[in-house]
Parts: sequence; C-alpha cells; structure tokens
Amino acid sequence: MGTSGAFDEIWGFGGPDSPRPEFQALSRWVANTSTEELHQRQQSAEAAFRQLGITFAVYGENDAAERIIPFDIVPRLFLHQEWTSLSEGLVQRVQAINAFLEDIYGERRILAEGLIPPELIFRNDQFRPEVAGIRPPHGIWAHICGIDLVRTGPDQFFVLEDNARTPSGVSYMLENREAMLRLCPELFREFRVAPVDSYPDRLLETMRSVAPGNNPDPMCVVLTPGHFNSAYYEHSFLADSMGIELVEAADLVVDDDIVWVQTVGGRVRVDVIYRRIDDDFLDPLIFRPDSMLGVPGLIAAYRAGNVALINAPGNGIADDKAIYSYMPEIVRFYTGQDAKLPNVETWRCREPQPLKYVLDHLPELVVKLVDGSGGYGMLVGPTASKQEIADFRAALIAEPHRYIAQPTLALSTVPTLVEQGLAPRHVDFRPFVLTGSDGVRVVPGGLTRVALREGSLVVNSSQGGGTKDSFVLLDDRAPTQSQSQRQGL
Repeated sequence: MGTSGAFDEIWGFGGPDSPRPEFQALSRWVANTSTEELHQRQQSAEAAFRQLGITFAVYGENDAAERIIPFDIVPRLFLHQEWTSLSEGLVQRVQAINAFLEDIYGERRILAEGLIPPELIFRNDQFRPEVAGIRPPHGIWAHICGIDLVRTGPDQFFVLEDNARTPSGVSYMLENREAMLRLCPELFREFRVAPVDSYPDRLLETMRSVAPGNNPDPMCVVLTPGHFNSAYYEHSFLADSMGIELVEAADLVVDDDIVWVQTVGGRVRVDVIYRRIDDDFLDPLIFRPDSMLGVPGLIAAYRAGNVALINAPGNGIADDKAIYSYMPEIVRFYTGQDAKLPNVETWRCREPQPLKYVLDHLPELVVKLVDGSGGYGMLVGPTASKQEIADFRAALIAEPHRYIAQPTLALSTVPTLVEQGLAPRHVDFRPFVLTGSDGVRVVPGGLTRVALREGSLVVNSSQGGGTKDSFVLLDDRAPTQSQSQRQGL
C-alpha cells in the first residue's frame, strides 16, 4: 500500500509545490536547504544519540546488539488551535481511564450497568485481582499515559490505542528537541515552538503530589529492571533529569509495610516509586514467585497506603484492545459527555457477526492481538502475503477472543529524509499526559514515530520505524522554546 492519496501534514493533498498556507515557511526551509546538508545534520544527531547511549534492543533477535532509533531531521508541526482541541480530548480520555480503573478495582458500577461484559474483565490476563479493593494514594491510577493518535485529514484525529502501564518514548521526545535546537536553530526563530524541556520537572511534581500522607519532602525513586532492559537509557535519563535515585530491586527493602532504600547517608524511607517493571515481576510474594526483578512485600506496603506506585499495578486492563473498543461508552459513562477524540472503528472478533465480517475481509483489514504491543502479533491485510493471511485466518478461527480488527486507514504523512531526498512517510503520534493530585497536564509535544519504509504503516521502532521532533506552535503570548531556555523556565 503506497502513500498516494494520503493527507500530508505539510503539503496537504497538493504535493511539495503547494504546501498548506500555515507551513509555507517550513516548505521554504526544506527547499532552501540542500539534501546533502539535511543528511549531514541528521547524521550529526544520530552520532550524538550513539554517544549518549540512546539505544534499544529488540528481544528475541539473534543479533541483539543495541541500536538507535533512526531520527528524521524534518519536524512535524501542530497548529496552536489543533493542539488546544487535541489537549481537551486527551484530558477527557485520561480522566475517564482513571475513573474506569478506580471503578473496576472498586465498586464495578460499569459492570452492574451492563456496559461491558464481565468476562472481558475477569478473564483478562491484564486484570489483577490481587489489587482489587486497594485505593492508590489520592485515587490516581494512571499518572503517566501515552495516548497513541493517528491522523487522516486536516481535522481528523483518532485514538489508535491507550498506554497506561509504563508508556515509553519520552526521552526521545526530549533528545529530539535538543538535537533540533542545536542543528536547526533557524526553525525556532521562524516558528514559535512550545518548550518540552520542563517535562522532568512536571513529572517530579506529579510524583511528589501523589505521595502518601503530608510529607512536604517525599522521597521519590525510579525503579528499573536493570541495564539489560531495552528502555534502560530512558530510566536512567529520567532519574538523572529529575535529580532522584535510580534503583533496582536489590536496593529496596520492605520492613513492616514500609519501603526503604539504602543510601550513602543511611536507610531512607521511600514514598513514591516510578516503576518501570511489569506487574508480573513487581513483587514475587504476590505475582510471579520466580521474579528476581521485584521487591518482596511491595504490594503489602502499597495496600497499607505507605507508598505510591506510578503507574498503579493493574492498569494493563485499560491498555487492552478489546477494552479500547468500549472507550466511547467508558468516556460517556464516567464524564457524561461524548468522546472528544474518537476511536478507530473496531470489530471485536469475540462476537460472531464481527468475526464473520473480519474473516470475509481479511485482505483489507488490520488485525491485532488484544494484548499485543510493539507491532508484534499484527496483520496488515493490504501488504500481507497469502500465507500470512491464511495463518491469521486459522488463528482467528481458533481463538477469536484474542483479536480485534480495524480498517486500514490512510495515515497522514510528513515529508521525511530518505536516501534519495525528501519523500512522504506515514506517521503516528504519542503525546504524554500527566495526572497528579494537582490535576491533568498534557505535555506540549510528544513522540512522532515514522514508518521509514515506503508505503509501510508500521511505525514501531522494533519494526524499523524512526522518530521526528514534534513542534507545537504557540499563540503570540506564550514563550518559545528558545525564550524559555534563556529565561531559565
């Protein structure tokens, strides 16, 4: 499937010779900068990423060498009004996700009302009965959300999936911006770009705001599974940026339902843990007993209300793609409003009629595992081989409850630097939303992922995708990225 007919966010539907009026300045910059110069700048950015160690590993590959995610020098731009509208939808959705998690692990009103089949919750591997009845500090479950969006036209945005467990990628958002400021400063003089460099401060404020009790100076840490994890750079980067301890399970101990960390100054009580460890491995006394990555007794301390865990255990149920298909109803149930950001049309293969439709139209659809991630376990019908389609048909017939299907959208494109020069490539977008006791905040930027292979709709880094900086354009009253740096904001 090619990119022809897709909406290009800079060039619109008319191509390079007729850019959208708001982006003529960017189009001129691209036209006036030689391809050789663009390649040199891009290579400089990637060399810096290697030097900093911004790498990831692809699990299951024989060649498990660390690699960088390719970076593209041409930024993606969001107009101020576009961003205002998106932010309103993101805040609404994250508020609904938090209310849903609070309800599912508490009163379960939405099940009593019959809006979601109970078996979709209770037979779901991501539902954690071990934390049912626990109310996290300040009643917040999803402190950090990454809501993946796609675009199909000038004003057409859709939520592709929700990430409420341990959404990654924010370090790329920050490092991409650093690279652009250094390599393309002229763009920040041409455009009024919202700063993103305050994210670590906002994250720390969020963590501190949900600390149990009234401690005015809570101890916050980042819990990592260790340097073999594919996102270890991000764990260490965020801990360093926030000025807090990066710890592993061996650094923590639970004594009388209180979590302690050993520091050079002695044992210190821990109030808030930003954990980057999956639920299964978090506490061997509650989840997997063979886990060497978790902290024995951590859930007991959490249940006692003595520590906040970011994000809360059990959040994976909100990431499930079958639950995603009910998000319009979930938003309406908890907010009393229609969803401001629509879902992509979704067929639940666990239901007989949708399954029949999907089986009849497999070559046209995208089929996903309900608990899949990273671009794995997915069929893109228009680009799949006959054998791949046959294999998925057999899998759907055998276990239909494990899959959902969606139409193959004409994802928007953004001009991208490839070997031959500039060409449109499909993109998606992951903005980051922080929720603390002081409210919900949307970071004015995010992670744009780009499918570098021509015609590909799969943007995941594990599948060969890259990243771009995402410029959110300000109105005339707000400080720009360069101004905020000069003012020390």
